[in-house]
Amino acid sequence: MSSSAAAPKSRNAPYAFLAGFFGWTFDAFDFFILTYVVAQVAADFHRSVDSIAFTLTASLLMRPVGALLFGLMADRWGRRLPLILDVIFYSVMEVLSGLAPSYHVFLILRLLYGVGMGGAWGVGASLAMESVPAKWRGILSGVLQEGYALGNLLAAIAFWTVFPRWGWRPMFFLGVAPALVTLLILLKVEESEAWKAAAAKKRSWKEYFALAGANGKLFAYLVLLMAMMNFMSHGTQDLFPTFLQKQRHFTTGITAVISVISMIGAITGGMLVGLYSDHRGRRRAMVTSVILALFVIPLWVFAPTMAPLALGAFLMQFMVQGAWGVIPAHINELSPGPLRGFFPGFAYQMGVLIAASAPYIEARMTHHMSYAQAMGTFAAVAFTIASIVIASGPEAHRVSFGAEQ
Repeated sequence: MSSSAAAPKSRNAPYAFLAGFFGWTFDAFDFFILTYVVAQVAADFHRSVDSIAFTLTASLLMRPVGALLFGLMADRWGRRLPLILDVIFYSVMEVLSGLAPSYHVFLILRLLYGVGMGGAWGVGASLAMESVPAKWRGILSGVLQEGYALGNLLAAIAFWTVFPRWGWRPMFFLGVAPALVTLLILLKVEESEAWKAAAAKKRSWKEYFALAGANGKLFAYLVLLMAMMNFMSHGTQDLFPTFLQKQRHFTTGITAVISVISMIGAITGGMLVGLYSDHRGRRRAMVTSVILALFVIPLWVFAPTMAPLALGAFLMQFMVQGAWGVIPAHINELSPGPLRGFFPGFAYQMGVLIAASAPYIEARMTHHMSYAQAMGTFAAVAFTIASIVIASGPEAHRVSFGAEQ
């Protein structure tokens, strides 16, 4: 099949991209709400900070289940319907989390939320990347991925504005209205031509899983890649607000401001490094960002005053999320067309499963050292290994979606 047969429709591309972007943004918003109120939820439920940090890990542990379920649906029935169902599901779980009467109910709801979180990225990214022009995949990949950072930024704003007045529970209700906007956009989205080309082959499930098995080595590499990417992101983000409050003794407002600054860095890095990858290749862009992140660690957690610490937070997330911004384009380009709804998302979430322990490990490390020492050591190890994994892997820069069907 010619690549032109699967060329994206120009009128559909903006809606498809926005649907993927907002679905991921508000999914991330719902996740990061909890990272800002770990200490307060722990106090309300009479639990340790470690116990509430474990509920973050619990959500991450369930993400592969969502990626598997919604990814298989996306390859068989199209990207649009599974994304609609996923947005509804994770939004309901988020609201119920804010109503949880006990720690055990809260933990169960965060497990279920993790299923919805796991489905959003793979389906949304495949829909978006298949729908936009190949020459813009890098920068739009960066914008799409940094929906995650935007979600964090919005969570920081909610922590700054809503939490001081109403406490932590109402913060979990805020994602409902934006989720409705995402659903309205999805009603305008058409399926990508790349998916239609793959669906026209009418493969049986046996043929589908045989194709997946034939690409087992590639899948294993993508899982390792995504594990390291998640060790980097969760290792530098999830306990950062707690570090600011517990070790640096910053107020709610200052914690929120520094977090917002860091997420501005993330969004900027995702777009600029994504754009750089369009011109110089995916791996080069990612490795450059990761190596530079190593040199930012001292400023990020050991700066003596607030101003350089805020600069360090900006630069750290610029580099970490700069590397991450390349990921939607990079792993969708590497994935076989008939498996693109399932393959990238499931590899991503299996990587999350491996890295799910990051916030818990860091929290345990703080029993023996300061937050700064624990987070700095963890990040240095993750960055070093990640740079090697990225550099040693394959690349399919600007491959034509549809030609591989």
